[in-house]
Amino acid sequence: MKENKIGLVLEGGGHRGIYTAGVLDVFAENKISFDAIMGVSAGCVHGASFLSGQIGRSLRYTTKYCDNPKYMGLRSLITTGNFFNEDFCYYKLPEILDPFDNDAFDKNPTQFFAVCTDVKTGNPIYHECESLKGDKIKWLQASASMPLVSKIIKIDNELLLDGGISDSIPIQKMQEMGFEKNIVILTQEKGYTKKANSLLPIIKRVYKKYPELIKAIENRHLVYNQQLEYLEEQEKSGKVIIIRPSEKPVASRTEKDKQKILETYNLGKKDALSMLENIIEYMK
Repeated sequence: MKENKIGLVLEGGGHRGIYTAGVLDVFAENKISFDAIMGVSAGCVHGASFLSGQIGRSLRYTTKYCDNPKYMGLRSLITTGNFFNEDFCYYKLPEILDPFDNDAFDKNPTQFFAVCTDVKTGNPIYHECESLKGDKIKWLQASASMPLVSKIIKIDNELLLDGGISDSIPIQKMQEMGFEKNIVILTQEKGYTKKANSLLPIIKRVYKKYPELIKAIENRHLVYNQQLEYLEEQEKSGKVIIIRPSEKPVASRTEKDKQKILETYNLGKKDALSMLENIIEYMK
């Protein structure tokens, strides 16, 4: 691998991840590109639209459909097992309602990795997506399939759930792959620390067949907070640039308020623009 290959790491966060979409649209508007992108959950979904060159797409469909029960909600969870409706989100939306530019994605030379969690082992899987056509989009779905509110996704012989369970901020994986310079987009403000999962008793009942998955969920807050500490050390030494909300995002993980989604997206744009000169200098 040649010197100075640059990676981009995208944290998840459900609809709070629209912050990331705002940052990515600033990157696209300023023709900033990367050698590899590793996306987790919502970060994976927005990263795909960035690589297809569709500025504004994530904001457009999220604000248009966020309060539509066919897109997400308890009705979908009860009737299909998925809070975010599988048929709507991964077929109707990208194929008909707001088409995803598969050809542009396929032609983009940037490597793109979807982070998922192996349900049987509790370990992360870093899958390189060379295309998202047809059933290959299931890797995005798997990466964003939050426990308890999503069905386990089966791809080939793998049983998969949300990548955030096992590796929420895969900066160390990117560095292991030889990417010495990395930009990391987080969706929580500075000072945030993750707490233990309060739904663990339910999780232990629902996933009793998968003890390693339970262990990963049980330890997630510890691993996440260690990753934040590592990131900040890397930032201090100039190895990483962190972009994160300059104030607490108003959009929640399952936000239905269009105005709050727009505000969170605009916060991402504002924060990216404020750091743009530093980012361009860092990437030289």
